Amino acid sequence: MKRMMWKLLVLTGLMGQMGLVIGCNPEPPLYLYDAEEVTMDVPLVDLDLQVYWDYEMAFGINYDWKAEWYYGWDDDDIKRWGDIGYTTPSLFELRRYYTGSEAYGGHTDVLATQVSGTHFQGRYDWGFWDILCWNQISTIDGIQSIIFDEKSSLDSVTAHTNQTMRSSRYNAPRYAYAFHAPEPLFAAYDRAIEINESLEGFEYDAERNVYVKKLDMILEPITYIYLTQVILHNNRGRVTSIDGSASLSGMARSTTLNTGRAGSDAITVDYRVRMKNDCDKDGEKVDIIGGRLLTFGICNLNANRITRSEEVPDPYSHYMDVNMQFNNGMDSTLIFDVSSQVRKRYKGGVITIELDMDTVPIPSRGGGSGFDAVVKPIEDGGTWEFEM
Repeated sequence: MKRMMWKLLVLTGLMGQMGLVIGCNPEPPLYLYDAEEVTMDVPLVDLDLQVYWDYEMAFGINYDWKAEWYYGWDDDDIKRWGDIGYTTPSLFELRRYYTGSEAYGGHTDVLATQVSGTHFQGRYDWGFWDILCWNQISTIDGIQSIIFDEKSSLDSVTAHTNQTMRSSRYNAPRYAYAFHAPEPLFAAYDRAIEINESLEGFEYDAERNVYVKKLDMILEPITYIYLTQVILHNNRGRVTSIDGSASLSGMARSTTLNTGRAGSDAITVDYRVRMKNDCDKDGEKVDIIGGRLLTFGICNLNANRITRSEEVPDPYSHYMDVNMQFNNGMDSTLIFDVSSQVRKRYKGGVITIELDMDTVPIPSRGGGSGFDAVVKPIEDGGTWEFEM
């Protein structure tokens, strides 16, 4: 799997001067290029969704998200929401924790540094160090949703977002409103990096007359991309537009950067969607409501450490809702149970709803209350729940 790789090189000269170089490169392992004493030139990193979403479906058949993604991603989508997948960050936050002679000791102080590009040099006392790094957030509109908490504990950094003004029925009364979706976030953490006076574990670089200690860190995604699409069959102008809002429930409110483990609080995540008409689905013309959503993932889970969906412990249901406007001027919110799809795609993927509009009566009033299309008799109104 191609992931963003960090190589930490601690350089010590014959007089004891020390430095740190950080670089990113995809697998296979990095190589040090000829450059200045503490500079490392590295190629760009390719964070390919096809590689990252490395699910095995059955009998050696790998997951092909493009084969089931009919909504597409055109220039208008890119202008609104950016690229469909992960993009390589160029600015990073670095936190260094000195634990003295105690390996895996508690953190009593932190050295905070912002890093631009792919290298960094710093000075180190002899002993043990813990190092945490993550990307700085970059958005199209310059507005950041992720909030980092570094003050509650020096032993960990957490990330979360705040509530929106859009109400949510799924996690009330604790959380009466949906939360903002996070931005793409990557993190890496390593502990007990020993810088010793005996130079044990160091390699001598004769050309630069320095000793080098190498350590690889993997910078992994800890926010997960979901691509959602509601495919409207036989619409024939019944649904004319949408208000652009959608939500996905049962996702984690936060994550811990040091461990990559999502928090235990389940919330509803708000995001934007768009409707496209006359899309091709296997030769059929359909209308599709699609969007791109990032979340902190399933509660209490580090998705990068899971290899099969059967290993996912998830007590929460996941509902996706979309508000639609009909050709008589009325609107309704349609709700879909997508729990099984979210669990199968525990680190992101495509979520698909296929809806035959011949089975959905046009409402005569709007406003959010209505009928459950499966469980109870049909009533006129605005909120319809569908079991998929």
